[in-house]
Amino acid sequence: MEVVETERLILRPLSGADFEDYAAMLGDPEVGRYLFAEGAMSREDSWRNLALMLGHERLRGFTNWAVVEKSTGRFAGRAGPWQPLDWPGLEIGWALAREHWGKGYATEAARAALRYCFDVLGAEEVFSYVREGNDRSARVAERIGHELRGGTVLRGVRCHVYAQSRR
Repeated sequence: MEVVETERLILRPLSGADFEDYAAMLGDPEVGRYLFAEGAMSREDSWRNLALMLGHERLRGFTNWAVVEKSTGRFAGRAGPWQPLDWPGLEIGWALAREHWGKGYATEAARAALRYCFDVLGAEEVFSYVREGNDRSARVAERIGHELRGGTVLRGVRCHVYAQSRR
């Protein structure tokens, strides 16, 4: 995957060097409650999740990027395209460390990921599956132009389905 830059962010491939920051992010119960993890993720599960992301890139040619602040070089989270086996469509997702919430980084990264999906991956439609109760992510999905298309259950979690087609 290529490196993508936005006004304030560098979106670069995740790597093993990101593990400590990645595990700290996923180990935060406030972050985890909005993901499929149901609360804080252990270091071992964070390791497996990072390996899953890296393996997804190997198998599909794309995955979430590390989201890095340009101004500080600090890891802020992950965002990008995602479509594991039997997933109901190409998704863009995002997860940020709590200290980076409210800065607009999720929207900035999601817009870049959406462009990447349409322009580089050639997608005709892109989805975001937002866990019920995650109002912040619902607002991000709406800001990037997604429309609410209904609901579904993914891996036992009730989600709102947001999507948009290539324009």
